[in-house]
Amino acid sequence: MAKDEFPGWHGTTIIGVRRGGEVVIAGDGQVSLGQTVIKGTAKKVRVISPGGYDVVCGFAGSTADAFTLLERLEAKLEATPGQLARASVELAKDWRTDKYLQKLEAMLIVTDGESLLVITGAGDVLEPEHDVAAIGSGGNFALAAARGLMETDKTAEDIARTAMAIASDICVYTNGNLTVEKISK
Repeated sequence: MAKDEFPGWHGTTIIGVRRGGEVVIAGDGQVSLGQTVIKGTAKKVRVISPGGYDVVCGFAGSTADAFTLLERLEAKLEATPGQLARASVELAKDWRTDKYLQKLEAMLIVTDGESLLVITGAGDVLEPEHDVAAIGSGGNFALAAARGLMETDKTAEDIARTAMAIASDICVYTNGNLTVEKISK
């Protein structure tokens, strides 16, 4: 099979919701190849603790690429403890300018319980305007659902879980097998 014939991996919906002094990142467990579900229990939300400082990370895209980026982020956080925004910008700069890193295909949502950031390979470090960020195949579905749910009195975790359930009902590349991590400042 030629490279341009490869059906492509799909999967992952990651959402981050900040509300009431806590931030929740949730991700589904589905990985698909073309029209086939390869795995339904992948864990795409993790906690890293550089120097005892907890950061929750969710990733969409290539797993190997995402782990490379998480390792780089962890190193940046060790160099600048407690400064997630600065470490994220440094990672984005490296990702944008390093010839090896430029080829990585992944996106990250990260939080330290205070900041909620999306990091992309285009050199972007974005903080969402409405305390909700989403990436991945079903990201726009989850984002729309969560934005609507922000008008309710639900907790950050309830919003993330409900938005993911809605996304999994709409997006064929998203399932309801969630990994949820919560952190507060």
